[in-house]
Amino acid sequence: MRPRTARRRQTIFVGSKIRQLRKERNLTQSELAARIGVQQSDLCRMENGEYRVSLDTLFKILGVFGMDIGEFFRDESAPVTPEHQERELLRLFQRLEPQAQEEVLDFVRFVGSRRGSPWKS
Repeated sequence: MRPRTARRRQTIFVGSKIRQLRKERNLTQSELAARIGVQQSDLCRMENGEYRVSLDTLFKILGVFGMDIGEFFRDESAPVTPEHQERELLRLFQRLEPQAQEEVLDFVRFVGSRRGSPWKS
């Protein structure tokens, strides 16, 4: 494969992944663009694979999405390890509002305290 073709595929992959994550989080292009400090038209071009995303911009986007670069490029078809699940749980927990964090902790404590539960307090 020629280097130019590989770069083009990477640009398209990154753009489509950004679009997918943005839509999963119910953000418009305008909202995400404003949060990362670019024009909406530039974000549109990035998502369409017409414009390469700089590393600086990608890190800003990852910050908005609450993920690291490894999560962004992770192969979703790869088997999920317990360590991956723990990191994902912690990442999702940290994104919750304080009240929601307390509710999650209360639930986990309740389930962990049930008789016969495999969880221990």
